[in-house]
Parts: sequence; structure tokens; C-alpha cells
Amino acid sequence: MNILIIKLNATGDVVRTSTLLHRLTGEITWVTAPNNTALLDGLRPNVRCIAWPDRAQALDREYDLVISLEDEVETAAFVRSAGARQVFGAYLNGDGQVRYTDAARRWFDLSLISVHGRQRADELKYLNRHTYQELVFDGLGFKFEGEPYVLPRPAATDLRGDVAIAPVAGPVWPMKAWDHYPALQARLEAAGYTVNVLPRRATLLEHLGDVAQHRVLVSGDSLPMHLALGVGTRCVSLFNCTSPWEIHDYGIQTKIVSPLLGEFFYKRGLDPRATAAITLDEVHQATLAQLAKAPSRA
Repeated sequence: MNILIIKLNATGDVVRTSTLLHRLTGEITWVTAPNNTALLDGLRPNVRCIAWPDRAQALDREYDLVISLEDEVETAAFVRSAGARQVFGAYLNGDGQVRYTDAARRWFDLSLISVHGRQRADELKYLNRHTYQELVFDGLGFKFEGEPYVLPRPAATDLRGDVAIAPVAGPVWPMKAWDHYPALQARLEAAGYTVNVLPRRATLLEHLGDVAQHRVLVSGDSLPMHLALGVGTRCVSLFNCTSPWEIHDYGIQTKIVSPLLGEFFYKRGLDPRATAAITLDEVHQATLAQLAKAPSRA
């Protein structure tokens, strides 16, 4: 069986999509953004990774199934080029509009291309209590049973300690930031813990190594959070404006949900109330509790 996965953007989403590799059989071609190829190259013998600019290379065979998890016109058009026997997810209809298959509706009904429109999609997303993995697995006829992320071996780095802090929120979701990271670091260091703010790295494998070499990660809903869940680093994760329910915690995550989540859910602007709503004391106590459970790092 030949399977094509089209999942390019949001590296954290690429990471959590890797759980499918435990259930898919046959030869798998995964087309992704160039920056994500480091996480997929050589991951498994039956998986080949092709960067999006080189996507024509993926058209060297016929596919039994295309799993199309992007919602853009260009990627949906590529689904048509692949000419698969079966499509799961987004595709381009005869009128040049991006639509999605009925099997994928549990996920895409919550998306930007939802048949219900953007406002209702966000409402449904807020009401949803199933993880991303549950929604996608179910659409493909599987039952999610806690399959872990599939990640490459992290690169060794010189950064290690008790707590890693990932404070950066990108321009798309500025309200994923939190005002009290510096104060949290000061409190933990005063108690004798080694705390590092994760630096920007040249490669994703170095970034993965940094996360792996700490006992606890404190962050928002971000790529470092997904990397921590993948390598077994306990984490304290703050949710100011995105869904905590879509994240499977693998038994190692403490989720702290903003009391203002409903007000700012999936809003992309910046309101200072959103980034200050979760208290320092709550995150501090959660971090100490996770440290008490976390093994020491050699």
C-alpha cells in the first residue's frame, strides 16, 4: 500500500501527526515544509520525506491513500495531482474551492475551511473535548490508544538543567505569551533549581536536545511543548487562547487553563489581560509538583 501524507505547516502539528506512523502500513511518502524535514528524514525505513518545493518527486508512484491535512488551495491542488484511489482530508473540488472529505469532518469542521463558517467552527472547537489524535485516527478508521510521537534522536547540546522555559510566542498567536516567566525563573533559581530559557537553535534536532536535557518544560501551547511530550520531559503548559483539550497529555503534562480562555479563544490579537490571567503562584506550584515527579537528568 502506498500512502501520501501532506502535512507541511506548524511543526508541532507535524510532530503530533507522526503518531499515525504506528498504525499506517506500507510505503509512506510525507510531503512537508523544508524546515520540518530534519524531523522526518530517516525516521523509519518505510517513510520517505520530501520537501514541499520538491513535491513533484512524490508523483513517481500511484497512491492508495492521500492524507491531506492542510487547508490551503495549493496543497489541495496537489492532492488532485497525486490522483489517489482514496483521499482523507482537504481537496480541491471542480469549482476550485477547498473542501474536505466526510471522513475528515470531525477535524476539519473545527478548521478555517469548516462548512459551518469560521465563527461556528471556533464555537465547535471550544466545545470539543477530543484530542487531535482521536479526531484524525477516528476519521481514518483507527482508535487512538495513546500512541506516542515518533521523533528522531535529539542532538547533544551543552544546555541542561532542571527547568526549561520557552517564553516565545510567535506573531500569529501573541496571546500565547505569559507575563510572569522572568518572575517564575527568579523564584525557582532562588530555591536552587537550574533554570534555562531555551535559546534559538540552528536546527530542530538541537532544539529537541535542549528540551530532552531538562526535567521539566514550562511553556505555552507551542512546539517545545510537543517536543517535550515526545521525549518524555514533564511539562507545565499554559493555555491562554487555544484548546487544551486537543492535546493528549501522555501522563506527563499539567495543563493550566486561563480563566479568560473563553473570551480570548482563538483570537489572534493581543490583549494584556490574556497574558496576565494565569497567576505566578499557580504555575510555580505546578512546576514544583512536576519537579517532584521528574527523574534527575544525568
